[in-house]
Amino acid sequence: MDERRLGVVSGLGAYALWGLFPLYFPLLEPAGGVEIVAHRVLWSLLFVGLLLSALRRWGHVRAAVRDRRTLLVLSGAAVLIAGNWLIFVFGVNSGQVVETSLGYFINPLVSVVLGVVVFSERLRPLQWTAVGIAAVAVAVLTVDYGRPPWIALSLALTFGLYGLMKKLVSVEAAPGLFLETALVAGPAVVVLSLLHADGAGTFTGEGAGHALLLVSSGVATAIPLLLFAAAARRIPLSTVGLLQYLTPLMQLAIGVFVYGEPMPPARLVGFVIVWVALAVFTADMLRHARAGARRTSREVVPLVP
Repeated sequence: MDERRLGVVSGLGAYALWGLFPLYFPLLEPAGGVEIVAHRVLWSLLFVGLLLSALRRWGHVRAAVRDRRTLLVLSGAAVLIAGNWLIFVFGVNSGQVVETSLGYFINPLVSVVLGVVVFSERLRPLQWTAVGIAAVAVAVLTVDYGRPPWIALSLALTFGLYGLMKKLVSVEAAPGLFLETALVAGPAVVVLSLLHADGAGTFTGEGAGHALLLVSSGVATAIPLLLFAAAARRIPLSTVGLLQYLTPLMQLAIGVFVYGEPMPPARLVGFVIVWVALAVFTADMLRHARAGARRTSREVVPLVP
């Protein structure tokens, strides 16, 4: 299998696994969202630690720890991704899968806006058009829900800020995930200790199957991230950008067709407007990528044998 095909397969694998998460997290009940996230942190830490030992990548971890700026940025990233996990688990386990899917539909557009706010990036006209259309969609969905779609907006913002933090440092996926989970492992241990002290913890009281499912949350967290990292190294970012829509499409389908969540006409209109915004955004992204490729090819000086 060539590198590009391997990259596409890895990307599809990552986004498909993330898309299946709404089917996975309800299996962890009766554990609540806070307990699930705490277990996810600790078992991810253990799984990635074993992986780093197998790959002999501890040097990357030590290098990141010695860099104070990197450690500070990863601390922020750890808080953001833990918050994102908690919001997602709450949304799924409270029967709001459709709204969680909306968060990942609008996430690329939120990331673009963050680029403008934080890095003073200049948007192309079509990008501004896509952001404006998305704002209309949020307004329509606010009217439909009777409130702003807080779960979707919170998911998009926390994941967008997490991506921004990761952009500020150069750390590979596995060492980065290990440090992020290590930085919030202490609070996770405290949370689980308090839950079990109050008799509210479920790890030891719901049978071996439940305990194994909680342990598996570490593997379920790490594998898609590692597949995503493998994809990002092998295929253009424009291709990665197209593949990312697989996750919210799967989540939306699960919410509507598996869990029977309502999709009234007004909500459907809101989602259609979001898809129009994404179509405009994607068309501009692909056009810009092709133009960049053509400029690069013209700048290449042929070697004369």
